[in-house]
Amino acid sequence: MKKQNDVVKEVLQDFQNRILERKSYETQWKLNMNFYMGNQFCTIGFGGLVEDADRQYFWQEREVFNHIAPKIDIRLAKLSAIRPKLYVVPASSDEKDTYTAKLSKKILDSVSAKYNLSQKINQATKWSEICGTSFYKIFWNSNLGQVVAIEESGRKIKAGDVDISVCSPFEIYPDSVTCENLEDCQSIIHAKAYSADEIRQMYGVEIEGREINVFSLDSSYATGGLGYSGIGTKINESTKKNAGLVIEKYMRPNEDYPNGRLVIVAGDELVFDGDLPYVNGVDGKRDFPFIKQVCCDEVGSFWGKSIIERLIPLQRAYNAVKNRKHEFLNRLTLGVLAVEDGSVDIDNLEEEGLAPGKILVYRQGSNAPTYLDNESLPTDFEKEEERLLEEFTSLSGTTEMGDMTTISASMSGVALELLLDENQTRLSFTTDSIKNAIKTIGKHLLRLYKQFANIPRLAKIVGDNGMPEIFYFKSSDISSDDVQFETETEGADTLTQRRNTIYTLLDRGLLTDENGNISQSMKSKILEMIGFGNWETSQDLNALHIRRADNENIAMLDGEMVKVKPIDDHNLHINEHIAYMLSGEYEKNSTEKLEKIFLEHIEEHKKLLKEGE
Repeated sequence: MKKQNDVVKEVLQDFQNRILERKSYETQWKLNMNFYMGNQFCTIGFGGLVEDADRQYFWQEREVFNHIAPKIDIRLAKLSAIRPKLYVVPASSDEKDTYTAKLSKKILDSVSAKYNLSQKINQATKWSEICGTSFYKIFWNSNLGQVVAIEESGRKIKAGDVDISVCSPFEIYPDSVTCENLEDCQSIIHAKAYSADEIRQMYGVEIEGREINVFSLDSSYATGGLGYSGIGTKINESTKKNAGLVIEKYMRPNEDYPNGRLVIVAGDELVFDGDLPYVNGVDGKRDFPFIKQVCCDEVGSFWGKSIIERLIPLQRAYNAVKNRKHEFLNRLTLGVLAVEDGSVDIDNLEEEGLAPGKILVYRQGSNAPTYLDNESLPTDFEKEEERLLEEFTSLSGTTEMGDMTTISASMSGVALELLLDENQTRLSFTTDSIKNAIKTIGKHLLRLYKQFANIPRLAKIVGDNGMPEIFYFKSSDISSDDVQFETETEGADTLTQRRNTIYTLLDRGLLTDENGNISQSMKSKILEMIGFGNWETSQDLNALHIRRADNENIAMLDGEMVKVKPIDDHNLHINEHIAYMLSGEYEKNSTEKLEKIFLEHIEEHKKLLKEGE
């Protein structure tokens, strides 16, 4: 028990140290969130707290003209198009490895559909756009999957399945903020607030619940209070009642812990202390279950930088210009009265003003109240407002065709395309981070299935013909975790740009064979690329025939005599069988018996093909 208490004390002390090191970054994230939500008359005050800025005069206008939110929304809309398709590179050129690589791609497609991976990527991207950094947590959830047994108590034991969650930067604490990548960190702490009931169900321990601010875990945990970090800021209202902290400390493998170490503390209780659970690193090593995604890299820092940090000074200046402009207009329309002391009832004049038809009584012999002469609205207001709007567009990288002031009627289509390409390039740092995160997610998913999917499990995807396709797999069916993108430009261009590229390639004859014809498989690929993948079912039959021919190759490799069916597409089957006979796996296992089986099977296809003519 004493050893357990020492471990808990060590983890909690380490957690507090990391809180202090990360404090300045956390304050900036809160400020970014406030500006995005429209609470823009706030600043970082004494002690690093986000506070409301008071009016200098009671009559000052403090309206918010939020241009940060729409700029971020435009960026999110553009980044949501980045969903590159993944494929798995076979471990070798052997037919079995090629088959398992195709199966691994189906597994990734199935997980992506089951967990709505696109929505999770959008959620992580929103965090990274606002705070600069977000994380994915890829882990094995024993409460998911099919039921494999039922205990006497009635509790169902499930096979488990992979799970994907998005973690905000408020939940992650690296061992040093100077580590630029996760790979540079020796340990990571994941801290999150859960309700007392959730902690009891997950770990079987009872804790004393308290009120915790989900963004300020430090102050709420240390003091047991509200975690209040400012005056009137909207994010401070995000509290969870009757809750406690779960702190997970992940340590990279070292001499003392060859398999790494994971320590979990719920409240003040030690609930787990053991090896890192997942073999999810390179070359079969154990690693952290986290993947980092950033908006913009910051040199020498673990945390990325948000575009909002660049826009906050512009937003403050724009709000000031608009409000001062409206105050000036108010003075022009309402006027400023000059009255002689004691000549009128000041209280009545302040309350009612000079309404139309009003009878104004002033002291006999005194001067009548008069309006002071006001100048017209200076043009500097308009110029400054336009300049700030241009800077918003320039710094956020969200230039649209309607915003391009450099466009002229004499510009050619090539020039316009270059302008659009330059605009798209501004998002390249963010898009690269998203694409790298997606690729790493695919690798983690396959590695976890390789480790835990010991029993056959059922998965489902939508096939090329739009119909559900059901398949079984287990850990031995995963031979490679080398995940790559089908095309490097996938997601970087729009559907219209992709179609134009395909049409250009067709016009130049780059997609046809030596006879100028387009093969059936190429037709299927073209339809898929231009967004009509399920449009023509004849293409789906080709894919089914090719899949059947691949299965026949594997069966004949094991010495099985496969019967040719009249419904087979004999040309496709013959090509697939010949291609396999020229592969490295066939050469490695080639025998006279095996060659005889293949040649007889191919000859049967040719015979039926000739009879059909």
